[in-house]
Amino acid sequence: MKIGFIGLGVMGAPMARHLAAAGHEMATVLNRSPLPEGLEAKVVQSPADVARLSEVIITMLPDTPDVERVLFGNRGVAEGISAGSLVIDMSSISPIATAAFAARLREAGAGYLDAPVSGGEVGAKAASLTIMVGGPNEEFERALPIFERLGKNITLIGEKNGAGQTCKIANQIIVALNIEAVAEALVFASKAGCDPAKVRTALMGGFASSRVLEVHGERMVARTFAPGFRVRLHQKDLGLALESARALGVSLPNTATTQELMNACSAQEGGADADHSSLVRALEILSSHELSNRRT
Repeated sequence: MKIGFIGLGVMGAPMARHLAAAGHEMATVLNRSPLPEGLEAKVVQSPADVARLSEVIITMLPDTPDVERVLFGNRGVAEGISAGSLVIDMSSISPIATAAFAARLREAGAGYLDAPVSGGEVGAKAASLTIMVGGPNEEFERALPIFERLGKNITLIGEKNGAGQTCKIANQIIVALNIEAVAEALVFASKAGCDPAKVRTALMGGFASSRVLEVHGERMVARTFAPGFRVRLHQKDLGLALESARALGVSLPNTATTQELMNACSAQEGGADADHSSLVRALEILSSHELSNRRT
C-alpha cells in the first residue's frame, strides 16, 4: 500500500520502519526532527501532501489538539484526502473528539479507524504492540495487514469510532492505579524497616505479582526514572478518563486521586518528562521517606 505516516516520535518511528520494511511505499511530513535513521520515506511539505500521495494515512501524535491540527488545520489531511482513503489514528486521544473527527472525514468519503496502542517504545520496536480498534469491520479488515506488522494482540473493540480510544483509556486507568498501588506498598514496607527490593522479590512469587510490580517496581527501587512512558503523557490520558467519565456520569475516584499524584510529580523540576513509575516520588514526599533510605 501507499501509506502516509505522520508522527515519527518515540513510538511512531519504529512503527513506520516496520511498515517500510514490509514493502509499503511511505510518505511523511517532518516538523523539527530529521527523517529517523533506517526509514525510507518520501518527505513532503504538509499533511495535505501526505494525504494526496497515500491510500492509508496513519497518525501517531501526542494529544487531541495535535491530531485535530494535522487533520483539519491549514494544509491538513482533510485538504488532500481522496474518497476511498483510510485514516488510522493510533494516537491516544479523546473518544468524544474521535467520533467528531471520523464524522467530518466520512463526509469527504474517507474511512476512519481509531487504533490506539499499548506496549510502549519496547513494543513498538519489537512489533508486539496491543492495538485496540474502533470503527467499521470492513475498514478494520482492510487495515489488518498493517496492524499485523505492528502488533500481536489486535482487537476490534466496536464498530463505532471512539471504541478503541475508550479501551485505551481503560488500559491507562488500570496501569496508573497499579503503579500507584505498587508505589504505596513499597513505601509502606520501606518505612516499616524492610528492604523494598526484597519485598518486591517476595511479592513477585504471590498473587500480588504483576507486570507493573516487575518492571515499575524495579525502577522505583533502583531509582531509574528515564522515560519509557512520560508522566505528562499519563497525566493527559487520565485527564481524558476523567473528562469522559464526567460526560458519562461515571465516578472514577481512584483515577482522580492518582491524577493528583501525577500532578504532584509533574510539578517537580523535570518531573513531567520522567517515567510514570516516578509516581512513587509523590508518595515519598507525603511520607517523608525515600525508598533509597532503607533499613534492615
